[in-house]
Amino acid sequence: MSAPRPRRAIENPVRRRAAARAAGPGAVIGGLLATGLVLATLPSPTSATSASTAAATSARETVSGRATSAGAVRSDLLDLTIAKREARTNRSTDRPALPAPELPAPIPEATGSRYATVALNVRTKADDDAKVVTVLKAGAKIKVTDTTKGQWRQIVRDGKGQWVKKRYLVTKKPDLTPSDAPCKSGSGMESGLTADAIKVHRALCARFPQFTSFGGVRQGDGGEHGSGRAVDAMISDSDAGWEAARWVRAHAKQLGVSQVIYSQKIWTVQRGSEGWRGMSDRGSATANHYDHVHVTVYGNAAD
Repeated sequence: MSAPRPRRAIENPVRRRAAARAAGPGAVIGGLLATGLVLATLPSPTSATSASTAAATSARETVSGRATSAGAVRSDLLDLTIAKREARTNRSTDRPALPAPELPAPIPEATGSRYATVALNVRTKADDDAKVVTVLKAGAKIKVTDTTKGQWRQIVRDGKGQWVKKRYLVTKKPDLTPSDAPCKSGSGMESGLTADAIKVHRALCARFPQFTSFGGVRQGDGGEHGSGRAVDAMISDSDAGWEAARWVRAHAKQLGVSQVIYSQKIWTVQRGSEGWRGMSDRGSATANHYDHVHVTVYGNAAD
């Protein structure tokens, strides 16, 4: 068995009152004084309230000041943003308008076809000075429109409208085989010429009736004319002259041609990719080949 738990002493109220009486009035006064001191150290309700009110007012003023400052900053930022936006708007207004995009030219409508009778220059405009974009072979089939400008006719090539001289266009494919028939100029002109030179002479006089005078062998000439390897086709019409010169160039292999000269321009087989090249001024119209087409041949090289 466990030991009995000790009992707590019970304070006797009679004894407590007796002790208080024995202590006397001094003890009571001391207690009151002590209580007064404690109360004196505590703040009065009025003081506490005033302090709290002052602190709250200060806090409100601080917050209000901060709010006012923040509002001013936000206002300044808003003004700056608006100013920048107006500046951009003004710059946009002052800036010149962008040019409208250039629309591609409409593709002209082909209304038929023609054939080239000569090696034909194709130009970007209906003008002798316009850029030559290509040279069509004699006999080439060409899509044409109904649009003409003077001596020019519009064609359709690679989806674009371009221009050629209309007198070199025919409705039926031409027979481009060089003729071997004798010319009206007679066999006397052909005396001393090589086989290729005779071929050139007969082809030119058969195809181009505008040529009525030819030159062949020149006695005492140490060059092509002296050896019978050159023919001069006399012409005063520059258009006909160029037509003949281009035709001979286009059929150089068939005719055994090595060189063509006309209107101070020269073309040679060796430098054929360069096209017509300019020549230095030799003085007169005849020396510069303005009044005749000069054709040089190999001799016996014609196909």
